[in-house]
Amino acid sequence: MNSLKMLSTGLLLLSGATLAAPILAAQIAQHIVRAKTAGVDLIAYPTAVKDVVTIVGSLPAGDAFAGSGNVAVPTLVGMMLDRGTKNADQFKIADELESVGAEINFDVGIQLVEVHAKCLRKDLPLVIRLIADQLRNPAFAPAEFAKAQQAAIGSLQHSLENTNSRAGEAFDRAIYPKGHPNRPASTEEMIAAVQNAKIEDLRRFHREHYGPAHFTLIAVGDLDVHALTADVAKGFGGWTGGSDFLHAASPTVATSAHEESIPVPGKASVSVALGEPTGLRYRDPDALALRVGSAIFGSGFTSRLMGSVRDKEGLTYDVGAGMGEDALTDGYWRINATFAPALLEKGIASTRRELLKWSSEGVTAAELAARKTDLVGSYQVSLATTAGLASALQQAVLRGYPVSWLDDYPRAIEALTLDDVNRAIKKHIDPAKMVLVKAGSV
Repeated sequence: MNSLKMLSTGLLLLSGATLAAPILAAQIAQHIVRAKTAGVDLIAYPTAVKDVVTIVGSLPAGDAFAGSGNVAVPTLVGMMLDRGTKNADQFKIADELESVGAEINFDVGIQLVEVHAKCLRKDLPLVIRLIADQLRNPAFAPAEFAKAQQAAIGSLQHSLENTNSRAGEAFDRAIYPKGHPNRPASTEEMIAAVQNAKIEDLRRFHREHYGPAHFTLIAVGDLDVHALTADVAKGFGGWTGGSDFLHAASPTVATSAHEESIPVPGKASVSVALGEPTGLRYRDPDALALRVGSAIFGSGFTSRLMGSVRDKEGLTYDVGAGMGEDALTDGYWRINATFAPALLEKGIASTRRELLKWSSEGVTAAELAARKTDLVGSYQVSLATTAGLASALQQAVLRGYPVSWLDDYPRAIEALTLDDVNRAIKKHIDPAKMVLVKAGSV
């Protein structure tokens, strides 16, 4: 995991309001209103839920946009968004939100700055106005900048003691070459960068990368679409600029096996990351088939890894596998596990045994049929809240799909054949070229 993700600027994990009735297949896209409004890609989905509105927004200005400059600047800019604007200090903004029970939170990731908000229908104009002001006009007050620096350094220092974070960071740095958008700076580099950052760097980065050009704003819930459009036009009118998403010059390919141990003294367990780059983006041929095959192997309590390494052999409480970081660039395939130090080598050996079997033999027809049912069912459940719907719309757009993908996804899962899945596994998974990282009491 990129250690920058652990620098909280208040990412809100919204459960959202439950919709009054379940959403049926082929009923989503036809109710979505999507249009450019003041340069913003505005997506609105009115639902039967009463009073509640969930908002999700994203624009490309995350960590990868630091380029050759100070690697901490994108995160520090994101941390300043809720620390006051040129029009209102953070206390006034907090009072306005608290008085109506609304929430606005920002988060900085690899490529994205995200905004998550929740409010009542009547307070949507206020929330849109505040989101626009915070994104467009951060104050960058020196006193607040100093506080943000200290908060960032504290969080980064804490991540040095987190074995999962250390393993994920080392894994990403091992599989992605320099210059790839998914390659993170080391935590030590980040701490030094935060200490050396200047407020002028933040102002310059904000001018260069914040804007509506690739900003998507999604609202789901009890909406008056015409009123929402007017609020967005008022809040974001006249805003210009913004950066495009970053894409790797060429997909990353696995070259040779590599092993790395990261001592984190005093830990009761060791975090393990074992995997490789896939060279695939989410929309690429084979990606969905490989994702389904990987779910059979390593997702949830019914997966092969859980059934063998945990349930049968009792070597761990936590093991799983899947794909990631592939919405905007080519991503990875990875096993994550946690073992007691005394069981580490035995646990890795057991995990590798299951990996070799899966990669060489594939999955069975019965496994595929059961997993298809699980995936479609869990997907439909995830759309039962305003937050789930907003998140699904955001993911579809980021992955390059039209909003109709929300209707198409179950059919795409059902259409996969056993040959599709097993061919994708054999083509893209090579246990002989995997990177192994161990972090903890090693």
